[in-house]
Amino acid sequence: MEVEIKLRLPDAAAHRRLSSFLVPGLLRTDSPARPLAASAAAQRVRLYGTDDRDPSRAVLTHKRRPRIDAGVSRVEEVLSPLDPALALTCVDNPARLGAVDSPIVRLVSDEYDVSGDKAPFVCLGGFRNTRGGYELEEGEGQGLMLELDETPFDFGTNYELECETAEPEQAKEVLERLLTVAGGPYEYSRSNKFACFMAGKLLP
Repeated sequence: MEVEIKLRLPDAAAHRRLSSFLVPGLLRTDSPARPLAASAAAQRVRLYGTDDRDPSRAVLTHKRRPRIDAGVSRVEEVLSPLDPALALTCVDNPARLGAVDSPIVRLVSDEYDVSGDKAPFVCLGGFRNTRGGYELEEGEGQGLMLELDETPFDFGTNYELECETAEPEQAKEVLERLLTVAGGPYEYSRSNKFACFMAGKLLP
């Protein structure tokens, strides 16, 4: 179960302000699918790196049963590394994903009857996400890992601060205080990036 705090930032100015405030803790920056959709589930191939055609690594992820309440996101998530060259092949031809030897593909085939000729995988599209990773080094939130995302869609750009944690209520309090000190406006996220992508518009 992946549990994250998700706080939506209203615009690029708020994103820049928070990014500048968090610079001392910067660790890294990285860039980055119908039975499944009907079940609020998604199969994702994530490519890591700055060149879409030459990723440094790739990860296959299955996400299902997402719930977001007052900025706390809970989603069942299974991840498995994927050979980058194979990942590119699957991006170009999603039906090939059904032949990948992966516990995730077997799980999806068993539970959703998706794979092979019966119901081959299809691509619903994709989007790029630029992520800054930060670690809080002082105070009550010491050791918390923060991820500041900028996700451009054709219909607008989504800005979001995320923090994966086993103690969401305590972490949320830390992040709320941090954003107050940083002087950045925010609101609790009520949807995720994939929901925005599927809706074709920015959701709250």
